Amino acid sequence: MDVDTRLLRYFVTVAEEGNLTRAAERLFVSQPALTKQIRQLENRLGVRLFTRSRAGMALTEPGRALAERAPALLDGWDDTWRATRAADRRAARVLHVGYLASAANEATPRIIAAFGRRRPDWRVEMRQTPWSVPAAGLADGAVDVALVRLPFPGQDGFRTRVLLTEPRHAVLPATHPLAARETISFQDLRDEPFIAAPPETGDWRDHWLGAEGRDGRPARVGAVAEQTDDWLSAVANGLGVALAPASAARFYARPGIVYRPVDGVAPSRVAVAWPPAADANPIVRDFVVSCLEEASGRERPAAGPG
Repeated sequence: MDVDTRLLRYFVTVAEEGNLTRAAERLFVSQPALTKQIRQLENRLGVRLFTRSRAGMALTEPGRALAERAPALLDGWDDTWRATRAADRRAARVLHVGYLASAANEATPRIIAAFGRRRPDWRVEMRQTPWSVPAAGLADGAVDVALVRLPFPGQDGFRTRVLLTEPRHAVLPATHPLAARETISFQDLRDEPFIAAPPETGDWRDHWLGAEGRDGRPARVGAVAEQTDDWLSAVANGLGVALAPASAARFYARPGIVYRPVDGVAPSRVAVAWPPAADANPIVRDFVVSCLEEASGRERPAAGPG
């Protein structure tokens, strides 16, 4: 019997949430569409998987049997799919490297050059992802290795090595009352509306909202952005303030926006990350070694604008 893996993923999410509304939000589909998919799976299998009530979705006995086995089945398929894609990249001698925004800052071209010296018959293809994908393509196997900012969702499932740290700065409209200060205390920013990453980015979103400096108080979200340009435009238009790595002042200078050092939040960490299955991959290993040699302790900031 053939069953679409998408239907199984929907089923697993509903089983985990026990609630159609929450499951639909997590899957980014409408509740009626999700209900239709669950019924399609039940019809395909010829069994009833849930009993529905005002309290939520309760697994039936067949539903519990499927819920116990489906995650391992999906994990196995994901591993197979990732291995197939990785084999295709090996055949083409292309290393796919995921990254966010400025990657490893000024060290990035040095890393790529160092890898090229180690593997002259290979080429690096950089794959940028939006803020909504802070694992930079690692989670779905779209890339072999990634340059990421810690923490990111699912981080414990990957190998990570920190390459560099840098302070976080406040990003404000140039007309903001705090923009005249040379240094800003995070306590003075806590009640400001912030430009945030999408909610599904979890710990990564919390980090850039300065959760550790809020004493448990929730952040006010003025706007949500997935791309750097949208984030900068939201700040410039006065929708909120933000936190950013100090290097953003070099890479993303823009009229109407100022970057100021901020006290009271931990620094940002850039890391190289890869899946445990790639531990024995000599190509990934050479890229990681290139990262460590070229970035760790050797970050050379470029001159600022002007």
